[in-house]
Amino acid sequence: MFSLRIGLLAEGGFPFAAGESPGWCDRLVRGLAHHEFDVFAFAVDAAQEAADLVPLPPQVRAVHVAPLGRPAPGERRYGRAGRRRFAEHFAELAGALAAGGAGAESGQDRFASGLYGLAELARDAGGPGRALRAEQAVRILERACRAPGASPVVRGARVAELLAVAARLDRELRPLAAGWYGPDAGLAGVGLCHALSGGPAVLPGLLARRFFGTPLLVTEYGVRLRRHYLEGGRGAHAGGSVAVRALLAAFHRRLAAEAYGKAALVTPGNAHARRWALRLGAEGRRLRTVYPGMDAARFAEVGDAPVAGEDRRTLVWAGRIEPARDLVALLHAFAEIRREEPAARLVVVETEPPAAAHAGYRDHCRALAARLFPDGAVDAHAVGASPVSFEEIGDPALPDRAAAYATGGVAVLSSVVVGFPVGLVEAMFCGRATVSTDVGAVREVIGGTGLVVPPRNPRALADACLALLRDPARRARLGAAARARAVELFTAEQNVAAFGRIYLELASRSPSPAAATAAPHPFALPPEAHLAAAPAAGVRPVLEGADR
Repeated sequence: MFSLRIGLLAEGGFPFAAGESPGWCDRLVRGLAHHEFDVFAFAVDAAQEAADLVPLPPQVRAVHVAPLGRPAPGERRYGRAGRRRFAEHFAELAGALAAGGAGAESGQDRFASGLYGLAELARDAGGPGRALRAEQAVRILERACRAPGASPVVRGARVAELLAVAARLDRELRPLAAGWYGPDAGLAGVGLCHALSGGPAVLPGLLARRFFGTPLLVTEYGVRLRRHYLEGGRGAHAGGSVAVRALLAAFHRRLAAEAYGKAALVTPGNAHARRWALRLGAEGRRLRTVYPGMDAARFAEVGDAPVAGEDRRTLVWAGRIEPARDLVALLHAFAEIRREEPAARLVVVETEPPAAAHAGYRDHCRALAARLFPDGAVDAHAVGASPVSFEEIGDPALPDRAAAYATGGVAVLSSVVVGFPVGLVEAMFCGRATVSTDVGAVREVIGGTGLVVPPRNPRALADACLALLRDPARRARLGAAARARAVELFTAEQNVAAFGRIYLELASRSPSPAAATAAPHPFALPPEAHLAAAPAAGVRPVLEGADR
């Protein structure tokens, strides 16, 4: 086996135990034990900074943590020369964000010039956080919005709105102050950077490419720019005006285009994400779809067991209860189903608590279910029971997600917005027939092994569910086909093997890290020249970063 040193770039997920979906990253690192990994992670808030890390294997050499939720420690105020450099580079970046019409097409070069200029300033004199929170930054943004060629949407931006934009850019540009970019710093020694998502996680990879010539691999299983668009006025810039949203959307769009344009390879997780990358300027020859890898063994027992008698008449919905999942549509569809199949049941399994902003939606769904399906008893002596039950993962009867899908014979996805439908793949691993709305990568995932209906159409959802509830043979055929497809395409093993091949391919095209800073040296040692060494007993990863 040959050994590479890989820098994993993450934001808010792996390796934090409290992060989002660290599973596939953890399986990737463990599956490629002959490589070495340095993890460069951004903590999104104070709680995550204080949180534990997931247990890490010996091939993880070090974990470097930098904060996103607060200014970097030790921020310095620029002197006169630094302020002059900041004004020059930030004016370029601000002009690119404000550009409209024909200027929007040529603005990418200005954005790159401003971004890398600020990065070089941060390496020489410290991050731009203090300068972004000063009056100078607001004046520069104001001039950019009033300049000829600026988008009409931002021309009337008020000072309060520009202050909000500057504050948000302060957060988005904090990766520049991470301290990983010096000639003897962490990123200087890696042979390949792998950004595990879009957004701030790609910035260290772009800078390592610029400063050291390190190739960059970008993986997007949920398109970050798409998520920003869907949040609209919610999220970190809740209540923002049209001008604020336009300027921040321009920043995210420019950053995504820069990442897609400079990456040696982009690995979208599905065709839906691939189309986003193409739309933002990525070259088709540098795109390679790699499906997320999941642990199929967790669902094997449920997939092998036959569906119990009562469960054959049960629909199961699993996920986080939030507006994008459109549980309301399913409840209305189930009312239609009950009129024709009075024995049908619906189990709603909450896999994780909703975001604070969506807690009211969960209460609304429970109230709607109680109104549509009042508890009823067959006679005066029986106990009434609703055909709709709300359960949570972690309850004694539902210790894990596999147990959730075991409660029903048909799994339903009713979302109006979804990227890669992880829950749908889990149901497929369990051998369940599925009914899904036609959103995101759903068609690509099921590939004809389930029924697909338009979103926001309770009648179509009800008809599809009734078709499977009434036809046990068809339900069994589709469930078996779904499981076979999931095992073929979506296992951790295929994901790890795909990235193992990509790592070697990209590193073999690039010089060794030492060659990037030394005098020209033809035929620098390729990665195949470095044999993997067995990790020393008792070696643990070194944790570095703010307040760690």
